[in-house]
Amino acid sequence: MPPKSKADGAKKSRAPAKRKLAEEFPPGEVLMDNAKKKWKLGSAAGQGGFGLLYLGRIQKSCRKLSSNALFCFIYQFDNGPLFSELKFYMRAAKPDLIGAWMNSRKMDYLGVPKYWGSGFHEKGGKRDRFMVMDRFGVDLQKKFEGNGKKFPRKLVLQLGLRLLDILEYIHDHEYVHADIKASNLLLSYTNPNQVCFKVPLCVGVYCIIAPSRRGDLEIMGYCMIQWLCGRLPWEDKLQDPLYVRDSKLRCRDNIDEFLKSCFPSENIPEEMKKFMQEVKALGYTDKPNYAKLRGILQQGLKTIGATDDKKLDFGVSTNGTGPPSVKTPKRKKVEEKGQSADETKGAPAKKRRAPQKKKEVNGAKKTASPGKRPAKKEAQASSEPAVKKSRGRPKKNS
Repeated sequence: MPPKSKADGAKKSRAPAKRKLAEEFPPGEVLMDNAKKKWKLGSAAGQGGFGLLYLGRIQKSCRKLSSNALFCFIYQFDNGPLFSELKFYMRAAKPDLIGAWMNSRKMDYLGVPKYWGSGFHEKGGKRDRFMVMDRFGVDLQKKFEGNGKKFPRKLVLQLGLRLLDILEYIHDHEYVHADIKASNLLLSYTNPNQVCFKVPLCVGVYCIIAPSRRGDLEIMGYCMIQWLCGRLPWEDKLQDPLYVRDSKLRCRDNIDEFLKSCFPSENIPEEMKKFMQEVKALGYTDKPNYAKLRGILQQGLKTIGATDDKKLDFGVSTNGTGPPSVKTPKRKKVEEKGQSADETKGAPAKKRRAPQKKKEVNGAKKTASPGKRPAKKEAQASSEPAVKKSRGRPKKNS
């Protein structure tokens, strides 16, 4: 296990960003986990800063890998941060444990990737670790950008309900996520109506903020608001952490003004205001009332005449807060000019339809682009106080 204290030690563990990845293995390589189960590798599916990702399946025969194969993540033996991630999966993501949780709450799905096995693999005198987990699909950040940086209100509320389920499970097992963002939320490979949280690589106990359950929920609130309005007030200076921190503190202190800045030309979703107020009222070590937070989001669905039908529709909609949106292709072109989705939404319809020649419109928009698009980053940190290192588990209440 990595050390529980000594911030300098944590820095040393994270320092080798350029370290060599685990050895590459050909399709068909067989790995044996600690429970003596054999896993057969398929083709490489990608890589991160610390390891390689392969398709894989348990070896039962010589049949080819099925289309719904699992992921097998292989990384260097001495990688401390990833070893901490592995410990989370081993402790809290076993299929039986997740299944028991779901049954006790009469749930049909929980978006926590299942842990299927792990072990060591030696070849050519080199030893690597590996872990087998569920296969992921596309992440929500790609969906968000492909949808003109805006999600329908119904979808946002449904995603919020799924996230509350996941966070309650993680928190109940004495962990916090501490890196909630769209790129860490992935659709299931086998069911596009299901979304799961990827435990962030190299975060775990190596957090740059003081982690808490309240902090997770605060970041979740920022994400939902961003998905609704398209952009958060501090996104113009994401490279300045002090500015971002101070901006979030001001927003938390004055939720009404914060939401007005996010929804200047449309009605403010009442459920977002109530959600942020409920989170603000939490103490640092308080256990959140997840049922109450779910009720707030469910009331938001009722407000727009919708229900949680378990189907994730990423199509553009009015979000229940203003006039009909323009079609997705036009929205994308307008945003390339540096305009927000709100400006597009609030513009008079006649002005949007006025140009008669499509080529001229496209040309004008293309030449008008100033090339100052906001950085494609997300709000990641809450307004919790900064620390060099903190244990990634919340304190339990008596």
